[in-house]
Amino acid sequence: MRILVTGGSGLIGRRLVPALAADGHTVLRLVRARPHEGCEFLWSPETGIMDPAALAGCDALIHLAGASIAARWDHERRIQIRESRVASTRLLAARLARALPRPGTWLCASAVGIYGDRGEEVLSEASAPGAGFLADVVRAWESESVPASQAGVRVVHLRLGIVLARAGGALPPLVWPFRLGVGGHLGNGRQWLSWITLDDTIDAIRHALAHPDLTGPVNVVAPAPVTHRELGRALGRVLGRPAWMPVPAWALRLAMGQMGEELLLFSQRVVPGRLRASGFSFSHEGIEGALRHALRGPS
Repeated sequence: MRILVTGGSGLIGRRLVPALAADGHTVLRLVRARPHEGCEFLWSPETGIMDPAALAGCDALIHLAGASIAARWDHERRIQIRESRVASTRLLAARLARALPRPGTWLCASAVGIYGDRGEEVLSEASAPGAGFLADVVRAWESESVPASQAGVRVVHLRLGIVLARAGGALPPLVWPFRLGVGGHLGNGRQWLSWITLDDTIDAIRHALAHPDLTGPVNVVAPAPVTHRELGRALGRVLGRPAWMPVPAWALRLAMGQMGEELLLFSQRVVPGRLRASGFSFSHEGIEGALRHALRGPS
């Protein structure tokens, strides 16, 4: 296949691009500056600019681009988080709808943040969206793909959980307190966390690419979500460190504001129903084995 990728320099993109190339696909990238001739094309979602040659002859588009959510959410950052996802998806949807011939498949990154804070509720792709900043962002983000689906493109919304990787994302900040001997669970420890290893994330994307029966929202999470208390204990065992110092919810709210509230205190017990039903097999289903694997991974 000939595949166009956005966000190729991010945590997932850096692993996905070479994996797709190893599968025998031709991988092209949308970039913001100085494209390399032949394999990269210029785009600027903020200004609505995209090289018209980028989609020519492509079979699929994989959209991973978006500003990091791992920073305090002041007014400016909120705008950046939202617009980097909504505006880019709007631009891609419009170009896909007009392209002739057009790619048949669009895999668009999304997030389990759409479900909001749901306590003990088990959440599938059929679950209703919840409330909160991230839930509102993801709803708007996914809705921008409608012109492409109306034009006949198979659109898959990859609702990603917390991706466990040594090289970046959420895991390194969770690890360092344990290395200092002051690790523990966050908040009351009862809130649920839906996670997946980076390797399984890459394999899930390849699986979605190869399975035309998958369409719409797909939860990209491991089948065994854990509470923050369970996560803290597992990290302690893997690192050989005590897990004795919980971080109270008020301290997280004070230090991180709404970002800490939604990312670390919201409870999201999400299961990968559609991935499992389509025959996907996870390499890492239990949190302790997944942590051991992730922390041995490339830096």
